[in-house]
Amino acid sequence: MTDVTSTVVRLKLSLLRNGLRQSGGRRAAFVASAVIALLFGAVQLLGLVLLRGHAHADAVAVLGAAVLALGWAVMPLFFPSGDETLDPTRLVMLPLRPRPLVRALLAASLVGIGPLFSLLLLVGCAVSVAHGAAAYGVAVVAVVLALLICVALARAVAAANVRLLSSRKGRDLAVLSGLVIAVGAQLVNFGARSLGSAGLGELTPVTDVVRWLPPASAIGAVHSASEGSNGTAAAQLGLSVAALALLIGAWARTLTRLMTSPDGSTLQAPDSAGRSRFSSDGAGLGRLLPAGRTGTVMARSLRYVWRDPKTKAAWVTSLAIGLIVPVFNALQGTGSIYFACFAAGMLGIQMYNQFGQDTSAFWMVAMTISSPRDAYVELRGRALALLVITLPYATLVTVVTTAILGDWPRLPEVLGLSLALLGAMLATGAWTSARFPYSIPQEGHKNVAPGQTGLAWIAIFGGMVSAALLCAPVIALTIALNVSAGGEDWTWALLPVGAAYGAAITWTGLRLAAPRAAASLPEILTAVSKG
Repeated sequence: MTDVTSTVVRLKLSLLRNGLRQSGGRRAAFVASAVIALLFGAVQLLGLVLLRGHAHADAVAVLGAAVLALGWAVMPLFFPSGDETLDPTRLVMLPLRPRPLVRALLAASLVGIGPLFSLLLLVGCAVSVAHGAAAYGVAVVAVVLALLICVALARAVAAANVRLLSSRKGRDLAVLSGLVIAVGAQLVNFGARSLGSAGLGELTPVTDVVRWLPPASAIGAVHSASEGSNGTAAAQLGLSVAALALLIGAWARTLTRLMTSPDGSTLQAPDSAGRSRFSSDGAGLGRLLPAGRTGTVMARSLRYVWRDPKTKAAWVTSLAIGLIVPVFNALQGTGSIYFACFAAGMLGIQMYNQFGQDTSAFWMVAMTISSPRDAYVELRGRALALLVITLPYATLVTVVTTAILGDWPRLPEVLGLSLALLGAMLATGAWTSARFPYSIPQEGHKNVAPGQTGLAWIAIFGGMVSAALLCAPVIALTIALNVSAGGEDWTWALLPVGAAYGAAITWTGLRLAAPRAAASLPEILTAVSKG
């Protein structure tokens, strides 16, 4: 039993270490992401400690623990995370019993940046409400329980859905889950903004309920012990213990089913039509695509959006958030028309890691690229496929936001800014796809292969920052026209300027990325085939 646990923990450490040995860039990306995460966790810890003595510190601590648990439940499914040791389907051929395997995987799950960040946050929550020796004693137990519940919840949910995202039958459910999470995240955001104006006292009714829900009940036990309610504290700790036992039991049952039943989720009847609606041979929507390699690449990219569960979930989530943020803010009367640019930004992210979505099948694409010209046409086709969806969608969101706010004179400049931002993201997305490719495993719940998580985050956020800097000229022109006397009469010109600038920067980015992609085909193939 102990040997299994130590072996799995060593396996995870070996995977992390070997992933970092592959290149200096990955080591730098991992270190940078770790420093950022831990620095943010330390700031959160300090902020929670400073809340000690505040009348509503318990509300922040209890709800903070609840939100953390919710994040652990959904983040492994829809954001880059995970490692090979956490995918039970990798271990089905080994003679392992479910319960010892659960303990081993649970111990391995506690190794990493995420658990350390969560530990800092939970310690801050406990310290902010702990007063007295008894409360601190309860806090030690509460923090351990809360962390174990978070990790067990994440692993139980991940195990239950390990075949979902790779299942053709389950893709619609995955898309729906992504949409629900996107909407829920924005509702939390708007609730937090409303709370900021109403005060923490508004949290009291919610806190009275959440303090009895694990793992928030563990932090609630610390507050109860501080007030001398030892019986209440014991009951809340008991709820946390029971929740942990139930999660581990559910996880063990799921592992048993995964390791003893065949996977028929990917079986599918042949298409009676015998062809895809996105085929480039003149059938379906393919007849609208250009001829040659460009049309073929566009058809392939659109087929990924329609058929691949993970790609489809990412697109639906981006579409939902891109509409929710500007429209909800506009309906609340607190938004700006410039929030409409969020739609272009969210969809522009889909240009990043273009080769990663091909996974090991990228070798077939690589065989057709023998020059920078071939790489340019490949990247151009992928960018055009993205524009087929993004251009009308960004325009629609901008018009709807403008109609809600009734600020029609600013429609041209906002739409021009959106087009410039989209062009900048296409340019940086093409370059980062060639410079920082990473694998998207088709099996399991992970979106990034082990050892590449830091690389993925750095590539995405670095590209987004670069895109914002590339948009600086159009942003500066917009500000100048709005603050100068008589400049508002010329803001309509920002629409053609933004469109032309976006097209020019996209062309430049594709041209710069093409030689890099053509020269780095072996490295790209190795990186995207890792999963």
